Amino acid sequence: MALSQKLLIRQSQALVMTPQLMQAIKLLQLSNLDLTAYVENELERNPLLERSGEGEEGPAVENGAAPEGGPAVEAPNGEPQSGDWLGQELETSRSAIEDRLDTGLDNVFPDDAGTPAEAPPRMPDPAGYSEWSGVGPGGRDSGEYNLEAFVSAEVTLASHLADQLTLAIADPVRRMIGQHLIDLVDEAGYLMGDLASIADKLGAPLAEIEAVLTIVQTFEPSGVAARNLAECLAIQLKELDRFDPAMQVLVAHLDLLARRDLAGLKKLCGVDDADLVDMIAEIRALNPKPGLALGTTMVQPMVPDVFVREAADGSYAVELNADTLPKVLVDQSYYGVVSKTAKNDGEKSYLNECLQTATWLVRALDQRAKTILKVSTEIVRQQDGFFAYGVQHLRPLNLKTVADAIGMHESTVSRVTANKYMATSRGIFELKYFFTSSIASSDGGEAHSAEAVRHRIRQLIDGEAANGVLSDDTIVEMLRTAGIDIARRTVAKYREAMKIPSSVQRRRERQTPMGVG
Repeated sequence: MALSQKLLIRQSQALVMTPQLMQAIKLLQLSNLDLTAYVENELERNPLLERSGEGEEGPAVENGAAPEGGPAVEAPNGEPQSGDWLGQELETSRSAIEDRLDTGLDNVFPDDAGTPAEAPPRMPDPAGYSEWSGVGPGGRDSGEYNLEAFVSAEVTLASHLADQLTLAIADPVRRMIGQHLIDLVDEAGYLMGDLASIADKLGAPLAEIEAVLTIVQTFEPSGVAARNLAECLAIQLKELDRFDPAMQVLVAHLDLLARRDLAGLKKLCGVDDADLVDMIAEIRALNPKPGLALGTTMVQPMVPDVFVREAADGSYAVELNADTLPKVLVDQSYYGVVSKTAKNDGEKSYLNECLQTATWLVRALDQRAKTILKVSTEIVRQQDGFFAYGVQHLRPLNLKTVADAIGMHESTVSRVTANKYMATSRGIFELKYFFTSSIASSDGGEAHSAEAVRHRIRQLIDGEAANGVLSDDTIVEMLRTAGIDIARRTVAKYREAMKIPSSVQRRRERQTPMGVG
């Protein structure tokens, strides 16, 4: 076989991942918070980017009037305009006042025609208040006060324990050990760490660590700095003076309490049914996470990216949340100014790169908004039954159905629906919530959504009577009667995903005293 060299021309199509395309794909899958952080970073790096609304001039000054809170405006001849009486010197002589009024003072003030010289001398203006235009109401600076700056800071669990440590322990060594233990307390109030390793790290005897921990465990909130749930409950019971021998046995066998083995607990504790019910009620009244009472961080509500509202004609209007869309512009005027001052090719290349990056970012943000709106509109069209009647009318939907309807690729739809939320009259839902698998119909009709089937299972269990707990097999039969072809293991999987106990556990809860609220 002979080897030879040839020149060939071949025409082909290939998708090239340009930096602009990679940027558009990256922006598409970002949440609104991540997108805001990304745009803020670009605003810092790129001098040709500016927020929409920046650089606008203030209100024009007309008719020589002074702007609110600003200095007086002078006329072209240098004299103050009418109304700027603060800038004028007051006449104090009688003749000057009469010349100005064009009449005698006797005609103006007949009862008080004294000589102005008899009036007390005018006090000079304080040096700090020579510019009256800079003084606000009450003589304070015209700057606005931030009322939030005067709100007391939230007391955290660590600071609350540290304050008590200062009062409880005077020895500096023990106080240092106590502060180290406080630093290891998590937000729920439990001590995270082994005492032996803590003693080895601090170079202190284990007995000393345990003694300081005993003191810390007496702090408020009750039950703090416990190493496990049993110790947390025991600390609270000791403060209530209810940690008797029977209660000690009950706390030591919380696993039996979780399994609702009341017969075994009665045998171990040596009490009757009434006493056991009272003991369980006392356990339930305790706080298993005492640390959450202090310094809890408020969960911020999810900000939706899309709003869905019902129109007057019964259809649904879909619109983007303008507050979550970064508003940036390319500052062409600034580019025109600085491009004329570029001295070498490096500076020109840098400016051109900044202009290109800014232009592509604005285009990518606009394309992202249009894509989200297009995908959301198609989701609302596909799931109109959910918006009208509820979750039981949720239809099976996959990414390919939406992608084919709007002429996009499945991967694009997947990126759009990631970390995006839709506000509806029924609540705020992630866009991926509307994509559910299908469950076949037993009568050959339209398939059912998996989310709708889960909702049906929860409704059946919530409506069961105390003496008629539904087993998984019974639920399967009821669903098949309703036209849903589902297996028993699928019912069990959905039930466990919704954290619903089995029929045996539910029957035990309803038939034992522990089931009473």
